Amino acid sequence: MTRVLIITSNFPRWEGDPHSPWLLALMARLQARGLSFQVLAPAFRGMRSHEIDGIPVHRFRYAPARWETLTHEDGAPNKIRSRPAYLLLLPFYVLAGLWATWRLTGQTSFDIIHVHWPVPQGLFGLLARWRSRGRLVATFYGSGLVMAQHWPGLRQFVRFFVRRSHAITVISPFTARLLSAITNTTPHVIPYGVVLPPPQVWPRTQGMILVVGRLIPRKGHMVLLRAMRLLCDLPQVHLMIVGEGQERARLEEAIRRWGLEPCVTLTGRISDADLQQMYRRCHVFVLPAIIDERGDTEMLGMVVPEAMRYAKPVVVTAVGGLVDFVGSGASGLVVAPADPQALAAALRQVLLDDALAARLGAGGYELVQTQFSWPRVEQALLEVYGVQV
Repeated sequence: MTRVLIITSNFPRWEGDPHSPWLLALMARLQARGLSFQVLAPAFRGMRSHEIDGIPVHRFRYAPARWETLTHEDGAPNKIRSRPAYLLLLPFYVLAGLWATWRLTGQTSFDIIHVHWPVPQGLFGLLARWRSRGRLVATFYGSGLVMAQHWPGLRQFVRFFVRRSHAITVISPFTARLLSAITNTTPHVIPYGVVLPPPQVWPRTQGMILVVGRLIPRKGHMVLLRAMRLLCDLPQVHLMIVGEGQERARLEEAIRRWGLEPCVTLTGRISDADLQQMYRRCHVFVLPAIIDERGDTEMLGMVVPEAMRYAKPVVVTAVGGLVDFVGSGASGLVVAPADPQALAAALRQVLLDDALAARLGAGGYELVQTQFSWPRVEQALLEVYGVQV
């Protein structure tokens, strides 16, 4: 049996945790094909090691429980940007992660070490590779690459790490271009996987616009609220904002100031079952991402294929990895970022044109079927692992 060590900064803390559920789903599928997994991940608020779906998760402690919040929730890069004091935790995080890697690889030898978010987890991966003599694979999601564009020392680390890895994967062609610009390498593009329900017409709530994601600046929620000021004249139109994060208070204040309470709801976090029901019910899905003041943006947006698998029309902005998959007029509409008028016009078009909505929904479903299906993702990763099953 092939033994795989997953090293990550972000892993579900319990069943139903919204953090990286696709990673847990991928591991479950590959376990059914003969691979064995263990996970090394940081603790969160004192969390101890545990099992989830039969997979051992080794949690390393790096600070007193009340300070152990560098990862999860809004994500380490966003926390560091908004509160630079989080940088004080990084040395303890790295040292604790290295010690945990040393102990774990002393107990078990791994054939494959797969590092997710290699900044700074790549250090743990290099140590694990040296200890286990296994194949080192890494997946970049984008945030570390954006930081590396601005920090020369981080750029050097990414190059150093990539040269010592056996294989590199990214989640979108856009992320591949970012990595190639830094390292002059060509990574494997392996996007997220989604489960496709049988093709059918899902009942919808007329006028329901859905957006899902952390409430952070690069998601573009404020732009969407400005667009809603131009849409609230439509009968039955209602925006559902699903997610939690640092921008919530600012968004709530804007909703009150602009009198949007009748047509906008902030749901906070909801269960996965309720979220899937939202995807099925919505009239149109929107991801109004922008490039934030630090140059960060959406590298793919897992929520877009999630909506497409229910044949929902999507409206996205022309940033990051979104336009690599959403072709305007075929599987969705693409508009300029940070442009409330253009966003409102595209949403209005889909809401009022049932034929267009149906065509875009069918195109999105076909796109997910060809690009994001689990069998395709599984096979691509097995090839990167060098495993035949």
